[in-house]
Amino acid sequence: MKKDEFLVLLNRYLSGETNLEEDKFLVNYFESFQNASEWNEDLGAKEEVQNKMLNRIQDTLKAEKVKVIPIRPFYTRSTFRVIAAASVLMLISLTLLFNVDKTTKGTLPVAVNKKIEIGSDKATLTLEDGSVIALEKGETYTTGNVSSNGEKIVYNSKNATKAISNNTLTIPRGGQFFIQLADSTKVWLNSESQLKYPVAFVDGETRQIELVYGEAYFEVSPSTKHKGSRFKVKTQSQNVEVIGTEFNIKAYRDETSMYTTLVKGKVAISNATTKEFLEPSQQSKINFNSNTISISKVDVYNEISWRKGLFVFKGMPLKDIAKVLSRWYDVDIVFADPALGNVKFNGVLNKNQKLEDILTTIKNINFINAYEIKDHKVILK
Repeated sequence: MKKDEFLVLLNRYLSGETNLEEDKFLVNYFESFQNASEWNEDLGAKEEVQNKMLNRIQDTLKAEKVKVIPIRPFYTRSTFRVIAAASVLMLISLTLLFNVDKTTKGTLPVAVNKKIEIGSDKATLTLEDGSVIALEKGETYTTGNVSSNGEKIVYNSKNATKAISNNTLTIPRGGQFFIQLADSTKVWLNSESQLKYPVAFVDGETRQIELVYGEAYFEVSPSTKHKGSRFKVKTQSQNVEVIGTEFNIKAYRDETSMYTTLVKGKVAISNATTKEFLEPSQQSKINFNSNTISISKVDVYNEISWRKGLFVFKGMPLKDIAKVLSRWYDVDIVFADPALGNVKFNGVLNKNQKLEDILTTIKNINFINAYEIKDHKVILK
């Protein structure tokens, strides 16, 4: 980046005029120098730039009445424009970048004896005959109408003329993956998820797949392109029928409820006793114990932020946040004091951050006093 471009972007950021993508770019650009031997002096004095960026965050924090930083919904804004408070959320990692109060926050030491890896694109593909193929970066797989570069898997359009075989895509803890089905429907799968689907579809017949467990975001190819074929997603406790839409299903095995969030279009949610229709920005919740369906309005951005590479925690108890982090970083998180798990936290964090950085962020704003990492177990204190 040229000096003039950097300074213009920095000044716009300091004035609160940048959008989400520009904020993220600016932070990542600055962070790229943290391990470099020399700062590019053409961009200005590093300490001066650092202090200007940090002062903006601190000024906004001083204006808050409480320690919890409120999340402002910005999904509905066409450019995701970030005003002062929201910008602080997106740039919360800057408190780590500049080592703010690291030596004074908390009273207990932080102990780490194992490096925890950040989640990445990886999955296993199970074929109809039981064969298992590992899909990960650097590994390619091609056969018939399917190909994978290790970061995604794509099934080419193919009309079925005989018995259709099914494949199963399994994403482990610490993973995520993208799949394009044979009808061009796009599916983003989160950590610890499994999807079962046919390798081809018959135009005019219902296109049905199964989210066995986990979380997935669907961008469904409309029925008008497939001779009116409806699209159905089967799960453990519900069926979702769509015509052409975008929605998110969260159905983890270690949770007591299943959530379906509609981004746009129309879906019908049904179980053994009830059928409900969702409108955009609505979310259905099915309680596994009572098998009841409830519908509420939600901030869609918060619900699907994982697909954009972010963790959005809005008034979420630390015990629920621990589940999210456990799946992405493939660790077990426990609390030295169970009551600590009920403490609610608001914040937006980047999924590409190290787990230690995220825990330090939570520690530095006094939600926990310390943390300890032993092998793949994290203890919050």
